[in-house]
Amino acid sequence: MDYKQQFEFWKTAPAFDEATHQELAALDPVKDAKEIEDRFYRTLEFGTGGLRGIMGAGTNRMNRYTVGKATKGYGQYLLNKFGKDACAKRGVAVAYDVRNNSESFAAATAAVLTGLGIPAYLFQAPTPTPELSFAVKHLGCVGGVVVTASHNPKEYNGYKAYDEHGTQLSPKDAADCIACVDAITDFTTIDYTGKPELITPIDLNEVYVQTVLKQQLLKDPEAKAALRVVYAPIHGSGNFPVRMTLAAAGFSDVTVVAAQSKPDGNFSTVKSPNPEERDALNLGIQLAEKLNADLVVGTDPDSDRVGAAVRGKDGKFQLISGNQMGVLLLDYVLSNKDLKAMHNPAIVTTIVTSGMGPAVASGRGATVFNTLTGFKFIGEKITQFEAAQNGGDPAQNYTFVMGYEESYGYLVGAHARDKDAVVSSMLVCEMAAVDKKRGKTLLDRLDDLYQEFGCYVDHTDSYVLKGKDGAEQIAGMMQSLRQNGSPFAEAAATDYSVPVPSEPGFGCLPTSNVLKYVFPDGTWVAVRPSGTEPKIKLYYSVKGADRAAAQARLDGLKKTLTSKMGL
Repeated sequence: MDYKQQFEFWKTAPAFDEATHQELAALDPVKDAKEIEDRFYRTLEFGTGGLRGIMGAGTNRMNRYTVGKATKGYGQYLLNKFGKDACAKRGVAVAYDVRNNSESFAAATAAVLTGLGIPAYLFQAPTPTPELSFAVKHLGCVGGVVVTASHNPKEYNGYKAYDEHGTQLSPKDAADCIACVDAITDFTTIDYTGKPELITPIDLNEVYVQTVLKQQLLKDPEAKAALRVVYAPIHGSGNFPVRMTLAAAGFSDVTVVAAQSKPDGNFSTVKSPNPEERDALNLGIQLAEKLNADLVVGTDPDSDRVGAAVRGKDGKFQLISGNQMGVLLLDYVLSNKDLKAMHNPAIVTTIVTSGMGPAVASGRGATVFNTLTGFKFIGEKITQFEAAQNGGDPAQNYTFVMGYEESYGYLVGAHARDKDAVVSSMLVCEMAAVDKKRGKTLLDRLDDLYQEFGCYVDHTDSYVLKGKDGAEQIAGMMQSLRQNGSPFAEAAATDYSVPVPSEPGFGCLPTSNVLKYVFPDGTWVAVRPSGTEPKIKLYYSVKGADRAAAQARLDGLKKTLTSKMGL
């Protein structure tokens, strides 16, 4: 059926509920033609990161039916990989965040899985994504699902699928899963009744928090008690786990932003629930100014990303970027762990994360691994390291210390295989407590690192291009860059859409739609369409003698690249 036929079918077919019928009946075939086309011109793609899209009725929307299709395909993939008996014995963990419809989508996921004979361990409250990752290994499941669109605006929801290690599906496993999902062409064949007796309600907050607490590095109770913290949950699932963790770690002066403490899928106090943006932390900053607090910490709806703000020399709160916080955490962790007692301590980061992190890691005595964008690749490295330690390839025998990416995601410890804002919040507070006792701030610590390793200026621009036309425009930009060569005469281009060697002993990186341009002095620029959102991202990492010089060069690089791309 073409998109018009799909529209008419969904509008009347008894397989779809009355709410779906009414939502579609309200669309006018003439006035809303573009909207109808966007809802039905394709089926929402189950990609390497699962599903993510705008909620609503239609094949190209997040709804009960596209979630059901994804789950039936994912369940079939698990049955193909592990067999019926193993799936029936081990089951799948299912979690959800605070977004509108997340709980009902999770319930539908559990029902469809149990209808296939796969038991579901269903969390009973909004749960951080890293806790779901932890749960998969803790419970010995064959996989896991979390319903979340992370830090996206309220209109969105998503669906992430995990392997038996608690890592989002690798490209190979994702391809196998996608084939199973794509084989389902009839939404009416999905069973939402399931077997309720195969659903087990769970709550793992206590054991998860106790596991996170093992990553504590600061043993100074007075320094912890002296730190005044404001925490902004941004209506998300981190509220209780973060507060529980900070309290148990000894941070007694923590004030929560009350207006953001309750779950709210409309995220009514912010424009977007993204801790990368100042707006999301504004209420926390205002409260911190009133209380004369030292630190503001904010976590996104599924608590896998953390943002922070501290007082600058002018007394005003300044946000710390994802790249900056990654470097700060990296230095703090490496400086306070006994690396000599570890076998080949390793840091894992990504090809679009600041060049400063590898410089610090190497200076502190750790090996650096670079992966593609997406925390699943960092999680995959952890699994490779552990396999080598248990008799696998000795060339891959490293000890994972920390992984991070520029988009405010960090993981210290191997308790999860996804970025973890709970453990990161605790360690950010530890760093701030240490610096306060020294009469300094995290910004001062960052300046010290600039003095030691050089000044880095990093920047990311995102251009949102929605709908079918936007997708075609993004594809055209990437094609043009590949055909016309590097936009910068003196920079060498690397195209990750073909195999690129990884670190020795690890073969090649998986292919990805990324172009990176590296200058002789190590400055680089990268272009990458988002795999989960309708946007194209431009990344810049510039090292300079000082901040002014680096910023001036960054401005020039941005002007050249955006001109070449027509942005």
